[in-house]
Amino acid sequence: MPKPAVAPAPAASFLLTIPQGHAVRRLLSYTAALPLSSCDAQLLAVVIAVRTARGGTGQIRGAAVRALRLDDADGAVAELRALGWQVPDELLDQDADAPALLTVPALAAGTDDHPLPLAKEPQSRLSGWIVRTLSAPLVAQGPPATRLAALFLTGHASAHLNGTLPHDLPHACREKTFDLVTDGFLTRLEGNRYRLDSSMQHLTGRLPHRADPDDSPPRKGPWKVPRHARTTKAEWAQWKQAARPTVRKNAEAVEHCAVCRLPRLQVAAAFTETRHTGQTPRHVRDAYDAWTKGHPGHGLQAAQATAVFRTRHGHGPSYGQLCSGLGWPPKLRGIIVQQLLADGWLAEIPSVPWTLRPGDTAAAHGVLLQPRAATAD
Repeated sequence: MPKPAVAPAPAASFLLTIPQGHAVRRLLSYTAALPLSSCDAQLLAVVIAVRTARGGTGQIRGAAVRALRLDDADGAVAELRALGWQVPDELLDQDADAPALLTVPALAAGTDDHPLPLAKEPQSRLSGWIVRTLSAPLVAQGPPATRLAALFLTGHASAHLNGTLPHDLPHACREKTFDLVTDGFLTRLEGNRYRLDSSMQHLTGRLPHRADPDDSPPRKGPWKVPRHARTTKAEWAQWKQAARPTVRKNAEAVEHCAVCRLPRLQVAAAFTETRHTGQTPRHVRDAYDAWTKGHPGHGLQAAQATAVFRTRHGHGPSYGQLCSGLGWPPKLRGIIVQQLLADGWLAEIPSVPWTLRPGDTAAAHGVLLQPRAATAD
């Protein structure tokens, strides 16, 4: 007698499609690039941006803002207003619950230059995803930084719950990742890789991950995650032998720097991989313009910091080392350094990392490289 057929297990009912998962990550990247200093403001920006993405205007009720449980709602609104966002006072009125009209001028751009293009249905789906994720039992009681981190990690996780900490995860959120392990939101956190609790599976952004099973649907065809081959010692030696003398000298200075003490693989990858440069998105340019208004002397400051760094290390800082040392936003480091290069405050060997030095404008202001003391052989 044949055995009765066993019904297959029901497939997970995901709140987001794969394209909507990409839209979530664009939304989070857009708000992470804004020059905001607090997680309160960043979390509020996510909620407002998704509602105003189509046309630059939208509505939100005070109850939705109160549900965010911000530590300093007034301060968050003040930060957004400093960017030109039009947020009415009644949004913070505890007694008012009528829909408040919001305006974000940067999101009123035309289709060809819009920093956050969203159709009506994905916009509604993303807004619902944010509410569902923030109200998940494992994160609902956490502070704003923890709940903002939950949005990033859920949106960047695969359908199999695997993820890698996104590069634009705000620093304050990165510090909360260990709390997410303690709270059970993450079941594993090893370096930059993490795994979500199974209760969050239906909320994942379904971004493919190399830790997923090889036969999982998201990893087939165009969704397969490419693996970057590591540069071997022989390939690294061969590259240095073929490089121009000045480039090879700088590469070896970084490789053997006793101050940086960077892994060889990291140094080799930085020099051998092609730098991809493209047009800076409009929202990044807007964030940069807003940031420069509060940093009028950053060109001279960068030149001086670069000169000091070179004296100590024997090579220039990376873009990240320069901006991190000065406390500048990591999301804007590319556009900040590129503009300083264009303005002559800095100079570098094009497309060669760790070659930043004071430029002609810096020299005109008296910022010059000091010769390093000779070391004994």
